[in-house]
Amino acid sequence: MREPASGREYALLKIETSSGVTGWGEARAIAGGEVAQARGVLRGRQATEYNPLHAQLASLPNLQAAVNMALLDIVGQAAKAPVYQALGGPTRYRARAMAPLAGADDAALAASMKRAQGAGFHAFLLPAAPGERNSGQAFVLANRKRMEGLRTAAGEDADFAIDCGSGLTPGDAASLSDALEPMHPLWLDEPCELTNLESIRKVASERVTPVGFGRTVTRSAEFQDLLREDLIDVFRPDLARNGITQIRKFAALAEANYIAVAPYHDGGPVGTAAAMHLAASLPNFFIQQFPFPQADADRRFRAQLAGAELETVTDGYLALPTAPGLGVKIDASLLGKEVA
Repeated sequence: MREPASGREYALLKIETSSGVTGWGEARAIAGGEVAQARGVLRGRQATEYNPLHAQLASLPNLQAAVNMALLDIVGQAAKAPVYQALGGPTRYRARAMAPLAGADDAALAASMKRAQGAGFHAFLLPAAPGERNSGQAFVLANRKRMEGLRTAAGEDADFAIDCGSGLTPGDAASLSDALEPMHPLWLDEPCELTNLESIRKVASERVTPVGFGRTVTRSAEFQDLLREDLIDVFRPDLARNGITQIRKFAALAEANYIAVAPYHDGGPVGTAAAMHLAASLPNFFIQQFPFPQADADRRFRAQLAGAELETVTDGYLALPTAPGLGVKIDASLLGKEVA
């Protein structure tokens, strides 16, 4: 799928059972050869085997998460219950929503925020101001000015997480954390690369502002390293990399260590539906990021594809789907040519 204005791309996966029940999942991209390999693994298996099948698809990382979503969609429909009910939930009846802001400068970011506020958002993922590595005080001052301006424009009920995109040195991340601490950001998101855990300690353990990591994490051992070294406050697993089941496993580890879970999602509305069922099944869920397209045409496309109510935010929250399975009805007229 390609959204008409932004060109954002994602792929939908349909799995149909021999009894005619259809489940939907979402991935960033799917190649025809991967579909053929997955078919060989899945044919003749039960949808309730979604956990062992996830492991058996390890050689197809693009498809793992999408298959997991689709199988759980089938399980929920067979049980005549939403996925979160089949998983033992819900732990809540709505989920807090966060919109990523987009714009080349502070004025464009402010306009993006106003559009998102008009759509019901109260929390925003704000990109850090650009700067060269080790750029020092100028970088810190630019970010403080950006944050002050947007917070003033947003009003008292708005919250911000700061998206650093793993682009800072630990030293710059520590300085940024200190500078923004009086404005109480929700967390610094991916402040630096997960390469030197000892250096990251400067940002995590020696600062008040929470830090979030996890977009690239797909194995429990990676996450346990962060937990063991006390380097994380908010866990940010990527829905498209992990799927529902794997993130639930991560979340169980996080809960035992008092870590909040705020899944990362930048794909399409089927992914949003999966994210909502995931949120409803996690006791330590914090907030759900999902795309808020800047163009009306893209928002209309997403609404037509999977239903207008799915991504409708009310007073900062998304309501849980209530239909069986993931609760999405896909408009087949928008689909491209199916892979044979």
